Parts: sequence; C-alpha cells; structure tokens
Amino acid sequence: MRKILLSTLLIALLPVFSPAQEKPHIMVIAHRGAHEGIPSNTLLSLKKAIELGVDYVECDIRTTADNKLVIMHDSTVNGTTNGTGKIREMAFKQIRKLDAGIKTGPQFAGVRVPTLDEMLKMARGKIGIYADTKDASPEALLGALKKHDMLSHTVIYGYHLAFFEGVAKLNPDVWIMPEARNETNLQSLLQKFQLKVVAFDAGDFKEPMIGMTKKAGAKIYVDRLGKADNPESWQAAIDVGADGIQTDHPAALLKYLRDHGYHP
Repeated sequence: MRKILLSTLLIALLPVFSPAQEKPHIMVIAHRGAHEGIPSNTLLSLKKAIELGVDYVECDIRTTADNKLVIMHDSTVNGTTNGTGKIREMAFKQIRKLDAGIKTGPQFAGVRVPTLDEMLKMARGKIGIYADTKDASPEALLGALKKHDMLSHTVIYGYHLAFFEGVAKLNPDVWIMPEARNETNLQSLLQKFQLKVVAFDAGDFKEPMIGMTKKAGAKIYVDRLGKADNPESWQAAIDVGADGIQTDHPAALLKYLRDHGYHP
C-alpha cells in the first residue's frame, strides 16, 4: 500500500507536458509578401499574407526624390514596373503613375507601387512588419511606424551601423535586426545594442554564431530562400535554433509548421 501511495505521489509531482507545448512557435515571414502568382511588394501580396495567417511580411523600403517612402526591392523601377528610372531621382507622383502589376500578368494591370503608409495601415492589428530598409532615414521610418502604432510590431533590418545607431538613439525599445555576418561583427552588435533578434542567411547561419545569439537571449530569424526553401531545409533550421523563417512559399511553410506542431 505504501509503495502504491509513493508511486501516486511521484506521478502527481511530475510536470505535465504535451507534445505541442514542447515545440516552439516558429514565426513565418513572407518575403515581399505572399507573392506566388501575385505582384510582390504590393498591397495584394500583403493582403494574401494576412489571409494566410503569416506572422510577418517582409517589405523593402526606399525613399523617392521628394522624400516619400515607397515599397520596392530594386533601386530602380525597371524590374517590376512598366517604367524606367532610379527611385531616388523620381518624384512620388511619377512612380505612382507606373504599373506595378502588368509584368506579373495582365489580370494585375493597374496595380500601383504602394507607400509605406499604405502598407502599415493595412498591416496594423493583423500582421507584423519585417522592415528591410534599403534606403530610408531612421527619422522617416520611425515616424511612419509611430504614426500607425506599429513600433512594437516591427523588426527593422538594415545595412549600415550608422543606421542602426540612429534608430536606437531615437527609440531604444524598437527591435533592430542586423545581419550576423561573422563572429566578430555579431559579438560587437550583441554588446552594443542588447539585440532581441538577429538576422541570418545561408552564409552565416552556422555555429558558433547560432550559439552566441542563443546565449545572448536573442531570437534568430533566418532566410530559407531559393534552393533552401523546402521542408527539409525548414526543419534543419528549426532543429538548430531558428525562431523565424523567411520564405517565398508562406502557404507551404505554414502548412508544414502546422502539421508538425510549430504554428497554431
């Protein structure tokens, strides 16, 4: 009887786990929006990402000649619109007249290049923003995020230390997300900014940088693009510590994560 009581007590003291609780929630980041068959970096690709239930939409932010923030990956409008010219040398009115959908298909004729304000207005309360800041000042970017109450729902990616310093000086609480690059660079960034999240790609997503990031308590958001954008690569990234995955196939990634208990 005493053995039975002791066994019952020990079982009662054991923590209760469920398989779903043991697995992390992996964030899904839609690269340039959910753009499979849809013009990328547009309100349509953002709308689709929201409908899918994506956590973050990645958008590329650039500044026009008259200081308007627009969404476009390249420094010119040549690749995705029916126009030509450098964004930095074009007024917003010129860019707004261009067709940003026709190259994807005739059914998208008339789609316009969106502003950051338009993206943030649509995203608010529905999805986070992965702000790939190609060309924008810290003041302009943070001003737009504050205007739309998106400061706490955005991770800010950039390319220059001075940019991150400017963002941190204006708002030390916002999540800046520099690229790891190498051990020396990562260690310096972790110490300087007390990072909450670090960006990784195929070149730097490896030990010991993964370990350094985890030890610092920062999250890891990794690109799985191109040939690496597949279930085997997604799982491999999760296995070594990824907290978020950037993909060109958000619907497929979401299905995979949900099927395996990594996303609600």
